Amino acid sequence: MKSIQTMQSLFDLNGQVALVTGSGRGLGYFMAEALARAGAQVILNGRTETTLQQAREEMASKGLNVHTSVFDVTNEDEIRMAITTIEQEIGPIRILVNNAGIQVRKPLVEFEEAQWDALMNTNLKGAFLVARNVVKGMISRQSGKIINICSVNSELGRASISPYTASKGGIKMLTKGMAAEWARHNIQVNGLGPGYFKTDLTRALWQDEAFDAWLCQRTPANRWGNPDELGGPIVFLASGASAYMNGHILYVDGGMTASV
Repeated sequence: MKSIQTMQSLFDLNGQVALVTGSGRGLGYFMAEALARAGAQVILNGRTETTLQQAREEMASKGLNVHTSVFDVTNEDEIRMAITTIEQEIGPIRILVNNAGIQVRKPLVEFEEAQWDALMNTNLKGAFLVARNVVKGMISRQSGKIINICSVNSELGRASISPYTASKGGIKMLTKGMAAEWARHNIQVNGLGPGYFKTDLTRALWQDEAFDAWLCQRTPANRWGNPDELGGPIVFLASGASAYMNGHILYVDGGMTASV
């Protein structure tokens, strides 16, 4: 019984404050819910107050301890003020999940410079800005977890999303660089790389019969992922169970990156 209790305690997030960017909907919402179910006080983040409040109310109705913080991950002044408020009013941020991201699907030759900049600023620069500001407290406490949300497209290219793959490839290498710099402060920085999951944000893809057939054929598991299947991996990376794991990208993709 003692060994079982010890193993369970490795995944216990009680008392931990977790900030999840871009968590008002989509996979960010499901990962935030999983952290809350593991005991963390979760801060939902996004740019739209109404979306966050709806998400908070939904989670609160399930008995989960959640808060909201409205800021744009591309605006460092907003980030700095939000982190100060969170740490003063709720507690030190022990877990950071850099999830905020956008997608623009179109041929690369038609991609506009402004679209490229917006995508890179949100997907890559945003993770850098938020992490740089949160990690200062983690360094002073000599403890912390940073989880950068990568993608199978950190490894694989696909027509019509080349700038997105570039941003996610950058997130993979930023994760490794952060780990190389911050591991000595007892900070674990790892990436989580989801494959293709059914959410409202991917509805156009999974309702497209041709794409759905291609995806299932391309994925060894022969199906899309269910969002709650990211719960275990995100809690693992946020918990003491991954204490000696650093600079690793954990792909949860039904085997897509393992096969040709």
